[in-house]
Amino acid sequence: MSGQRITRERFADATVAVVAGAITVLAAVADDRAGPVDWVLIAAGSLALAAHRTAPRAVLAITTACLLADVVHAGPASSLALPVVGAVHTAARTGHRGTAAAAAGVFLAGYVTVGSAASDVVREALLLAGWFLCAVVTGLADRNWQAYLRQTEQRALEAERTREEAALRRAGEERLRIARELHDSLTHSISIVKLQAGVAAHLARKRGEDVPPALLAIQEASGEAMRELRATLEVLRTDEPTGTPALLVERARAAGVAVDLTVTGDERPLAATVDRAMYRIVQEALTNAARHAGPAKVSVQLTYEEGDLTIRIEDDGTADPSRPPTAGIGLTGMRERVTALGGTLEAAPRAEGGFAVRARLPLGEAG
Repeated sequence: MSGQRITRERFADATVAVVAGAITVLAAVADDRAGPVDWVLIAAGSLALAAHRTAPRAVLAITTACLLADVVHAGPASSLALPVVGAVHTAARTGHRGTAAAAAGVFLAGYVTVGSAASDVVREALLLAGWFLCAVVTGLADRNWQAYLRQTEQRALEAERTREEAALRRAGEERLRIARELHDSLTHSISIVKLQAGVAAHLARKRGEDVPPALLAIQEASGEAMRELRATLEVLRTDEPTGTPALLVERARAAGVAVDLTVTGDERPLAATVDRAMYRIVQEALTNAARHAGPAKVSVQLTYEEGDLTIRIEDDGTADPSRPPTAGIGLTGMRERVTALGGTLEAAPRAEGGFAVRARLPLGEAG
């Protein structure tokens, strides 16, 4: 529960207590039967209603005792039952219906006993009994209604969670289907192109002829297409990170990219969404550096701050600030991940040459 909501509820409870006390005091003054002692008893019994959410039984006991004491002191008056009716209602609403009924019975018994000499005390007692019965019944009805609302909200949350799980499952099945289709169609065709280009190049060398540059280009392009297709299929088969940034750096080094990894701050477990975004950002940035930066040096810096994680991937490659690159699928997906987490992303050529990716992600609770 938010602090603002708690403040509103406390203000409402205090207002109800003050209004109940004011009505009871004014009724007593109108009957010309209120003195300082009566005012103190009425004020104490009424103002106690402000704490009915935290201590309903204690409030019921205090209110009943104070107002019954005023009945004994100044004589019976139906208006004195108003704060007690409110306390009985709140006690029944919180599940203490037995205690509420007992308090109502005690107040009515005292009311009848003190006013036994009055001719109309029985009629007033019956009227008050109807008030107390309504207070108990409405309290129980309110309790059942609140329970129904909680169950409805819980069912709605469960239904929403079920829909999300079904959507994720369908998305996973669709990714697997696309991966199978790509594997069965494109992989075979590209393999044939690469194989035929390799055979043609081998036959040309065997005959002592120069291998045509176009053939070498076909052979190299088909090999690169196969590697990219395999990487795409791997992403389609699983959307979860399969390692750590350190492992990505090791893979890049094995592929011939000069990469340095620096981690500063208090390294700690991250929320699953933040960890996945960090992995994908580093992965995409290193992939782009390997493809477009040429023989460049790449630095990966992870900075753990109190509430944020800063990711910097910079290279000293061939990117030119005067010719900013067109954002492709990789950079667009990177930006979408960061934006979804409420972070910021900067991806642009550096003034001194090369390319830089800087992302700041707010840290969530570790999952």
